[in-house]
Amino acid sequence: MKAFHPTSKEDNSSKLKTIGNGVVFIFLLGITTLISSCSSDDDTNAPSTNYTTAEQLLTDIDFKGYAIITENGNDLVRQGFGLANESTALAQDDNLAYRIGSVTKTLTAAAIVQLKRDGLITSFNQTLNEFDDTFPNGDLITIKQLLSHQSGIPDYQFVVEDAYEQGETLDEADIYEVIMQMISENGLNFTPGSGKQYSNSNFLIAALLIEELAQVSYHDYIQQHLLTPLNMTNTYKGTNVIDTNTHAEGYNNGSSNSTYPMTIAFGVGDFSSTPNNMETWTKAVKNNWFTASEKAEIFAEDVPSGYVDFGLGWFTTQEGNTTMYWHGGDINGYWSMIGFIPEYDATIVLLSNQQDDTGAQRSTIIQQLLTNEFN
Repeated sequence: MKAFHPTSKEDNSSKLKTIGNGVVFIFLLGITTLISSCSSDDDTNAPSTNYTTAEQLLTDIDFKGYAIITENGNDLVRQGFGLANESTALAQDDNLAYRIGSVTKTLTAAAIVQLKRDGLITSFNQTLNEFDDTFPNGDLITIKQLLSHQSGIPDYQFVVEDAYEQGETLDEADIYEVIMQMISENGLNFTPGSGKQYSNSNFLIAALLIEELAQVSYHDYIQQHLLTPLNMTNTYKGTNVIDTNTHAEGYNNGSSNSTYPMTIAFGVGDFSSTPNNMETWTKAVKNNWFTASEKAEIFAEDVPSGYVDFGLGWFTTQEGNTTMYWHGGDINGYWSMIGFIPEYDATIVLLSNQQDDTGAQRSTIIQQLLTNEFN
């Protein structure tokens, strides 16, 4: 079948060779391999707190952003914390946009499910070589392994961000070439299906697959099949520089940090959205956007208590008898999380404009809610 990457230009090939050879070592230093089928949800860096209410929890950990936490249709929290823009005193708001980072992956995964509904793929077990016979080890890697981080494909993020800092400008097609070169020169990180390792490369490839098979742009496909049907009018492809009139300013250690080259995050973390729209999306997934048979394929089940596992675009965290399905995101100046707990008809949306490199706030919130609020 037709490869879903463009033919490389000669000058581009030499450029990519320099990038691949120059920063693969940096990339390898940044990787942590998850060897087991699931991993502990504990975070030793998470701040301790004496839980009273969800609102008090967010106040105690100095959460900045907008939070929506509901149970059985009732609001536990629906409010902003801190300011959306400190220089203009703009308040946090549920109709204000925030970068959502890797929560974008839930949209990409849903679009792949839509491809299957449309008959453009026949099974999540189809291998990449069926779509691009030049992809290294493509006969070993399935769509399911992409979406559940079981492919062994190395993550391009550190390589491409380093290249950007050196003055290179790469689009998604260039990044796809970088990924293939990394595999050709260094192999996969593990045999597909034998381990799990979070890799942004999986979802950039999935987004390109959407474009090739649907013959429309990735963002148009998301718009047509997800955003428009759900009336999510304030969810859109992010821009390198935000509009401070409609978008929360991102901060890192007290300084503005809202600029990011969004082509690096293609299909992986390049959407902005509002708390209101993310609540709509989370409730749609919780209720009936996926059929029962689709949910059985998408969500990881039988996860031991105290552990988290990958599904197809969603994580499953188990705490005692309580199951939470969720995804988080981190990008310059922001962190995010959406999730739901079926047993309590609970919906959780957290969009923060305060960067948290350790993930401590997200870990604390999950742990405290599952052990104190929903148990």
